[in-house]
Amino acid sequence: MCIYFMFAIKYTFMRLILLFLSLSSLHLIGQDFDYYHIGDTTDVSTSPSIGICLMGGATENDDGSTWFLEKADGGNVVVIRASGSDGYNDYFYNQLGVSLQSVETIVFNNASASQNSFVQRRIQNAEAIWIAGGDQFLYESYWKGGPIEALLNAHVNTDQAPIGGTSAGMAILGEYYFNAENGTVTSADALNNPFDANVTVRDDFLSMPFLANTITDTHYDNPDRKGRHAVFIAHMITENNSINFGIASDEYVAICIDALGQATVFGEHPTYEDFAYFLRTNCDKETPSGFTPGQPLTWDPTGGALEVCVMPGTTSGQNIFDLNTWENLNGGTWESWSVSDGSLTSTSSTFESCNLSISENVELNAIVVLPNPAINCLYIHSPIAIASYRIITMQGKTVRMDRYNSAISTEGIESGVYLLQIQINENLSEVRKIEIRH
Repeated sequence: MCIYFMFAIKYTFMRLILLFLSLSSLHLIGQDFDYYHIGDTTDVSTSPSIGICLMGGATENDDGSTWFLEKADGGNVVVIRASGSDGYNDYFYNQLGVSLQSVETIVFNNASASQNSFVQRRIQNAEAIWIAGGDQFLYESYWKGGPIEALLNAHVNTDQAPIGGTSAGMAILGEYYFNAENGTVTSADALNNPFDANVTVRDDFLSMPFLANTITDTHYDNPDRKGRHAVFIAHMITENNSINFGIASDEYVAICIDALGQATVFGEHPTYEDFAYFLRTNCDKETPSGFTPGQPLTWDPTGGALEVCVMPGTTSGQNIFDLNTWENLNGGTWESWSVSDGSLTSTSSTFESCNLSISENVELNAIVVLPNPAINCLYIHSPIAIASYRIITMQGKTVRMDRYNSAISTEGIESGVYLLQIQINENLSEVRKIEIRH
């Protein structure tokens, strides 16, 4: 009995020592975040290529994950999240057959982690960044308006490197996003009251190529989220009076957008009902006729409120959607969606072009402004003719204007946030928010 007692004391003492060492190690990393890695985290210089991978949640799609990792060109991959642990490290590093320098996971435990120089450096040095699922309101709370937002935007727009996310990670990648500030919202609740307290649509966070005026939605098949997605877009068109877009994914489906705006859809159709959805408001930009707090939504113009391409995801990725022209290149079918007295209906339809040579569709999705933030020079890439440009302070003062030039010097302009007005013709212009950082 005495021996057993001494053994119990020794065992308990050893457990306390191990617990202390574990906590001490965590403290050395930083109480504001947890850090895990696999592979050699030495920073390397590779040649990543831009790409955006959107996944609908549940288990990751292996084909989409492989597409994303190959964009890193063998470099360091960083996973960021606000819950969970290191589940992606082994999956990305060992299970998909893609050679990588390392995979690192940073779990943000609070907003203070965003100010940590180690966290910032690991994100800045990443060749690819993956945003895990979780709670998009935490992502907004921890990252928006601070260094992490700036690093994520620079990663894509300046470094031309890949980014991706699943579930909440996909939800924040559009220019507009559902932030879930008050919790989730069902399609039934949103359709029956578009101003329900849980319908919280925000913008001015991340700026991704081909996702301007776009809001994403996830887990589209579990539960059904078509109705709430339509409500989100109804808020957008009422606010900005532009052609607006939605991109949605069923669970287990990946939508992978390359540098040319071609969106490849991966899934396991026809074995499973795996679909992606590409939503666009009608060409006339008709707003809802019934859009009153406490009243069911009515958005039922002639021809439908939303034109939707439903595209099966396959293992070969043969089905592709063009985000420049918003045309189905292969494999998709078109539907027209409308809402009457809180009830969403869909009917088969055919693609309707919006005179793309002069439409907002082309402006928002084909004109690319890089880098953002800009240091010494700003570039405007456009497939359509541009007459002139103007750089305007947030207070409305013009600091530079001239005829169009693809390369614009930012020398002599103070660091800060500005509006870039791109004048296409006498009646048509596009405004982008830019940052100049010297």
